Amino acid sequence: MGSWLRSSLIVISSVGLMFIASCGNSTQDTNKTTSSETTAKTNEVHSSNDGHNHSHTNGDGYSQGGQVIESGSYHLELLPIVEKQGIHLDFFLQKGEEHKSVSNAKVKAQIQLPNGEQKNLDFSYDKAGKHYAAFLPGKATGEYKVVIQTDINGKKVNGRFSFKQ
Repeated sequence: MGSWLRSSLIVISSVGLMFIASCGNSTQDTNKTTSSETTAKTNEVHSSNDGHNHSHTNGDGYSQGGQVIESGSYHLELLPIVEKQGIHLDFFLQKGEEHKSVSNAKVKAQIQLPNGEQKNLDFSYDKAGKHYAAFLPGKATGEYKVVIQTDINGKKVNGRFSFKQ
């Protein structure tokens, strides 16, 4: 019985070592995040007294200073701006390498507030600013998770964003 136990332990130990070795040599990167997740996590909310004029860029001519997601040929950018009564949300929907504004989309947001409550908002297009806008009343402190859903002539293009207030 003793040799059976020793043989079993040797087999189990060998299998365990092979498992550990294969995990160590794995080429899969489990810590990898998409650029959109990384971008969305690194941007912060602008306060309304920071001189924001709704039309600045960061030098590349396309970004408005918000969180950016590139989805196929579309550029999606969410810029939350804290105001006295709540949070103003600017959403830029652009297409192609020229980043031409898309003005004929239906844009909606599903927002999870810091307390877990869900809100739905419809965005309207601002011709002068060439972007979509909505207003979220209230200013709870914490993380806001936002799913933007767009319908561009039947084509669905969605983006996930988050910001802290």
